[in-house]
Amino acid sequence: MVDSSKVPVSGSAGDTGADTGQTERVWRAGGLDPMPIRKLPDAPPAIHLLGPTVFLVALGVGMGESYMWPRLVLVFGPEIRWLFLVGVTLQAVVMLEMARYAMATGESIFTGAARVFKPMMWFFFATAILVYIWPGHLSAGAAAFEEITGIPWVVTACIALVLVGVIFTLAKVIYNLLENVLSFLIGLLVVGTAIVASLVGSWGDLASTITGMFAFGYFPSEAMSSAWFPIVVGSIAFAGPSGMQQMWYTLHLRDSGAGMGAHVPKIRGLRHAAEQEAMPARGFMFDTDDPAEMKKWKGWRRWVTFDALLLFWGITMLVTVSFTVLAQAAARENPNVKSLIEGGDRDAALGAMSDAFAAVGGPVLGGVFFGFIALIGLNATLGLFDSFSRGQADMTYFFVPGAKKFKISHLYAGFLWGVIIFGILILLFGPADGPSGVLDILAFLSTFAMGAYCVVLLLVNNRMLPKPIRPKWWTNAIIGFGAVFYLGMLFYSLARFGVVVS
Repeated sequence: MVDSSKVPVSGSAGDTGADTGQTERVWRAGGLDPMPIRKLPDAPPAIHLLGPTVFLVALGVGMGESYMWPRLVLVFGPEIRWLFLVGVTLQAVVMLEMARYAMATGESIFTGAARVFKPMMWFFFATAILVYIWPGHLSAGAAAFEEITGIPWVVTACIALVLVGVIFTLAKVIYNLLENVLSFLIGLLVVGTAIVASLVGSWGDLASTITGMFAFGYFPSEAMSSAWFPIVVGSIAFAGPSGMQQMWYTLHLRDSGAGMGAHVPKIRGLRHAAEQEAMPARGFMFDTDDPAEMKKWKGWRRWVTFDALLLFWGITMLVTVSFTVLAQAAARENPNVKSLIEGGDRDAALGAMSDAFAAVGGPVLGGVFFGFIALIGLNATLGLFDSFSRGQADMTYFFVPGAKKFKISHLYAGFLWGVIIFGILILLFGPADGPSGVLDILAFLSTFAMGAYCVVLLLVNNRMLPKPIRPKWWTNAIIGFGAVFYLGMLFYSLARFGVVVS
């Protein structure tokens, strides 16, 4: 716990107090600078509208929910969805544990990892570059937009890339703009898919979708084949936000002013970089010995728990329920879709669901489905580009020598326009998603990162935080299960079938 002793301390995690001659109390964690003790802001009401969780929803409600899981339902039936329930519930617990460190310190989980062992942080820095510079989500969304308008998808994708860069460059405070835009787009997606699913599907489809979530243990023998097991593994990993998206959430929490993030300035757009306040060299800690501070901490935990359970888990589940109902309607409309998918036609699932739309409302409603896919691609692109730039800028600013000569807004803009320019070059002169051999490696790294960040969470939250705010044993058990779950399935797929997720 934190105390005000002036006795010299060793500086390891768990030591507290102030060095001789210092007037302020600090919390010492790992080998980085100690965190000064500051007041924890009052927590807002637990029940609230979308906040920083909207970024996870935008990143999570993507190709997994709209494409990978409907495809599994078409092949194996709605009973396979119990694995989605496990995956998204595990992600909700991960979200709460990511928030624990970010709200307690105002630091990102990347800085937390560096406090434990700096090479762990650099692993995620490199993984982000390898995995997230490929404009895959935007390509899929642009291809769907082409189905509606006839405009070549490459043209749409390139224009969208530049537009994203301009919007983020002109924004005064990037977080505020993006939260408002994504809240609107997510609302449109949730309401729209629910309405169309109610028109296309039946009560029987809804009932089988819901009961399928609780068919625990259902795993047909065909799913253990080399063709399908890697896809199942990848789908579980993509139940909600995948790869490093949960880690980036800690930066969005900080910019939202959650917990001790209130003491850290928000990132501004390049046009307003001159207004960027100086970033502190380290985070802050509150007095965990003070009952009033602990009461406020419990309020913040209730606030983020509401986010995790109702907003993140609930919205993600609602969207995937809608798409599962659509998948079952598609199977009735196209009885041969299962054999097409099993024969290797990956686009058959999307085409069948579009046909199910059209069966109810004609070609116009069939085009609405592709509109939803385009919207998902836009959501994911806005969230990913911001998150990637935010994460890389954060690690560069604090841990690359000489980087503090620049404002963090400049670093953010550099990574943002770097990934945009790379994306345009790939779209114009190379395969949109990168060579197939590279994609296998990238998929491996994305799922490996999920298992790795579970390990990081255990180390950071149990070693770098004061004992009164460390996680309970059962939370540690769930996060430990997540590490074994992701890494175990991944390496089993690699050892048994010689392939990784795809």
